[in-house]
Amino acid sequence: MSFIPDTTTLIQFAIATVILAITPGPDMTLFVSRTLSHGRATGFASMAGALCGTLIHTTLVVVGISALIVASPAAFLALKMFGAGYLVFLAWQAITKGSAFSPEKKSGPEISLFRAWAAGLGVNLLNPKIILFFMTFLPQFVSAHDPNAPGKLFFLGTMFVVLSIPVTAPMVFAAEKFSTAMKASPRVTRAVDYLFAGVFSAFALKILTAQAK
Repeated sequence: MSFIPDTTTLIQFAIATVILAITPGPDMTLFVSRTLSHGRATGFASMAGALCGTLIHTTLVVVGISALIVASPAAFLALKMFGAGYLVFLAWQAITKGSAFSPEKKSGPEISLFRAWAAGLGVNLLNPKIILFFMTFLPQFVSAHDPNAPGKLFFLGTMFVVLSIPVTAPMVFAAEKFSTAMKASPRVTRAVDYLFAGVFSAFALKILTAQAK
């Protein structure tokens, strides 16, 4: 199947996805908070909304990147170089500023599962960092000269969602314990930050050195 990347690319992408999934951020804060305040069903609805947002981001990237490849492989290469720089920036932020995770356990009026889903979708779609991240992250795993690049991009985006589920779902099941552990163990959070920074710095170095040859 031509739309499936090679094994090495799949392994690299899987590692990056898992590390990104366990890194605290706005999405994680939302569905853990909703679980603490309204129950697991609401938490899962918010998580589903965020994952749907990821699929939308992927589709937009595939359409945009595909057009860019056809119009100008050189421009696509420039995007990948910009992406490498952005990954370095994300790595630096992870080390200097740390993760964003501040779920609140508070009671309030019940909300429907649809509203919880819509909130997750909105947080994901309206986060400029996620938009920029997907525009610069996915292209690192395809070549501008690969005729199957659009299919591979969409496959990787779908793979991102599939791999994120078994990582994030346990956080909802054990939201209270997870939240308490993250707050009580800043060293663990910092370890995740450094792991995130290291992996994405490695990807940035890979693309930079590959283009220098």
